[in-house]
Amino acid sequence: MTEARRQRGAKAHRTGVLAEEGAARLLEGQGCTILARRHRTPHGEIDLIVRDGAVLVFVEVKARPSRREAAFSITARQWARLEAAAMHYAAEGDMANADMRFDVVLVDGAGQCERIENAYSFDVW
Repeated sequence: MTEARRQRGAKAHRTGVLAEEGAARLLEGQGCTILARRHRTPHGEIDLIVRDGAVLVFVEVKARPSRREAAFSITARQWARLEAAAMHYAAEGDMANADMRFDVVLVDGAGQCERIENAYSFDVW
């Protein structure tokens, strides 16, 4: 791996961590309880898992120079991976019957966060 590539990767990692911290602060400020950060499953990682009242929420955090760019950066393949990871988490924690949803937090280059509730629907629940 070249030094330039390593530095880009380190910068991307820092950006992601800062975006997730901002998203967590936003969600906590809106009354959510953070249950897990960067939760890894065999199907992939879930950025944030929160409790919003009685609802279990799986949160994808996307950081781009603009929130519009962030909104359009989530692919169908990512949604499929996130859904599989969420199903695994729910089954693992005996929460398969809980009310659940996917939210997205978009983070722009200035660190401003915007939450989109119910950004993706579970077809299997």
